[in-house]
Amino acid sequence: MRHVLALLVGLSLAWPVAAEQGPGCGAPAEWLASPPLRATATGISTGRLRILAVGSASVSGPGVTSPAAAWPVRLEALLRERRPDLELSVEVRGARGTTAADQWRQIEEALRAGPIDLVIWQAGMTEVVRGLPIDDMAAIMGQGLQRLHARGVDAIVMGIQYSRFLRANAEVDPYRDALRVLAAAGHAGFFSRYDIMRAWTEAGTVDMERAQRDRRAAEIDKLNDCLARALGAFIRVGVQEARR
Repeated sequence: MRHVLALLVGLSLAWPVAAEQGPGCGAPAEWLASPPLRATATGISTGRLRILAVGSASVSGPGVTSPAAAWPVRLEALLRERRPDLELSVEVRGARGTTAADQWRQIEEALRAGPIDLVIWQAGMTEVVRGLPIDDMAAIMGQGLQRLHARGVDAIVMGIQYSRFLRANAEVDPYRDALRVLAAAGHAGFFSRYDIMRAWTEAGTVDMERAQRDRRAAEIDKLNDCLARALGAFIRVGVQEARR
């Protein structure tokens, strides 16, 4: 963990975030530790990087003030700011209500269209909300992550979001645990959106559920920006790990 913390100190200079918050809007360092992202590191070294973000509603940024505020678009903007020389493509696929099976089909379609270096797979929300079987989600994602690994494609599993309302009305922990295990078994990084968002909520950094009605859209924009910054930090650690 010591070398990860050192990397994150360096990130505060490399990424445009508030100095007092540190990398990823102050997301705890333990949740920004990534396994090696070798394909991503190679893509950056060669000057060309293709990222696919796939998931349910959040990939399109519901509730944001404009499409440019969605986290995949913000991530692309931050990457371009960091590396303006990079030939970068960030493709987004997904829609409200899509399951892991739907998302895997979208990943396969994108793979047929051309090479991908990194897949960010935002998974589990539809399954949690609908109470769908964890085994079905696990079977699809387990096979999918193994196939991505076999093809030399990096993957980051983005877990479910933190929400007091969701936690009060659904059994979230079994899905969170399953996603963590699937990521580890599939040689993928696990971006614990739940734990990071909870840390921001407890620190008062961003809290959608307690925002005033007239401030809610701005708070959602802030959340998406912070998610993009935290993901950027996560990816950068993974690239550094791959270069060791």
